[in-house]
Amino acid sequence: MYYVYILASIKTRELYIGYTNNLKKRIAEHNTNRNKSTKNKGKWIHIYSEMYKSKEDAKTREYRLKYYGQALNELKKRISKSLLLAN
Repeated sequence: MYYVYILASIKTRELYIGYTNNLKKRIAEHNTNRNKSTKNKGKWIHIYSEMYKSKEDAKTREYRLKYYGQALNELKKRISKSLLLAN
């Protein structure tokens, strides 16, 4: 299985979008400064993930979230709505 995930930096409030086949390990790498693009940006928290059967599907979804603003905006709306319903 492959995962597309979104992390949020507690320090800078930035979002990071990536994909991996080992989510737990990858998040740990972000939090121990082993990832060049998230290094020295503080602690990262996992806020969202999606599961895919193939690497290609996960890469395509990650690309759409990163480079097509509408895809990320729709996901943010869905996440916000879910949080409101949970309370």
